[in-house]
Amino acid sequence: MTNSLSQEAPVKAKRAHHLSRAALHGLRAAAVIALACLTLPLEGCAVAALPCRLVSATVKIVPVVGHPAAVPFDACAAAID
Repeated sequence: MTNSLSQEAPVKAKRAHHLSRAALHGLRAAAVIALACLTLPLEGCAVAALPCRLVSATVKIVPVVGHPAAVPFDACAAAID
């Protein structure tokens, strides 16, 4: 009996892996579509300044040192615009 059980286990694992791969592709496609929808209304300079603005907003979350540390990233975004 152990022989038949050992043969079934890889089949079930392979199916589970296949489903997770399909879900991963769907999630990746949804992320690309969402990113495209967010960047379409932006002009060329705004798209180029987006990484600077995102880093600046993320750094500003840090208490006490966040705002002073974000000044170079704000300057980067202002220079691009």
